[in-house]
Amino acid sequence: MANHQATKKDVRQAAKRRDRNRYYGKTTRNAIRDLKTLNEKDAFADKMTSVASMIDKLAKRGIIHKNKASNLKSKLARKANKMVAAA
Repeated sequence: MANHQATKKDVRQAAKRRDRNRYYGKTTRNAIRDLKTLNEKDAFADKMTSVASMIDKLAKRGIIHKNKASNLKSKLARKANKMVAAA
């Protein structure tokens, strides 16, 4: 690493962003995991909107690719539709 003020600042900023991105990503992954364990369609539908919003925010911030966000939401929607069909 070069011994310049700007380079040192960039390293500090990158560390902050990395920690923040890891937090958002991990929180969303935990929310998806918790959502997948739900078996009641009403509870699933309520939580689905907040989880979909979290996934969209990850894509907007560039933490995950927009296609990955779409794939995640699609899988959750398929699970929701199976619950409705089974009920």
